[in-house]
Amino acid sequence: MGIALIALLIVLGIGVIVLFWCIGIYNGLVRLRNEVKNAWAQIDVQLKRRHDLIPNLVETVKGYAGHEKSTLEAVVQARSQAVGAQGVANQARAEGQLSQTLGKLMLLVESYPDLKANQNFLALQEELTSTENKIGFSRQFYNDTVMKYNTRIQSFPPNIVAGMFGFGESEFFELEDQAQREAPQVKF
Repeated sequence: MGIALIALLIVLGIGVIVLFWCIGIYNGLVRLRNEVKNAWAQIDVQLKRRHDLIPNLVETVKGYAGHEKSTLEAVVQARSQAVGAQGVANQARAEGQLSQTLGKLMLLVESYPDLKANQNFLALQEELTSTENKIGFSRQFYNDTVMKYNTRIQSFPPNIVAGMFGFGESEFFELEDQAQREAPQVKF
């Protein structure tokens, strides 16, 4: 009877250790998943800031270059698509397109010296440059966080706990082609 009791206590002890170990892994995965969500929220804040700046920028340019209607309409349309994009991959695609059209707008501005000297335009240009930098840093932080999370759920033994509780991989915020990898040029 004494040996059976000792064996039972050992088995229960091992079971408790395994249980606490699983709880620790689960809590770590929850923390990492929440970090990914937070990192995405930081990107989203900067993208919304960018989206809010664009109508003011377009209106300022329109005052000086109103006959450049197709470029201005392309920027507005790209902004609308970016605002409405859902999911990381679709958002990255839409933001890349928006960056390309903003680049074209900035090239257009080169032809208008009065616009380049306009204080309102210069302030908007500075805000846009600052926002583009913040988007870049936020994107880098998000992708680093996704890498940590994905590595954790793919590693053994956390992958067992991740599979049991439905933790799935997160998408990276990747730009599709080389043209989108470059920030729009906004220097004057």
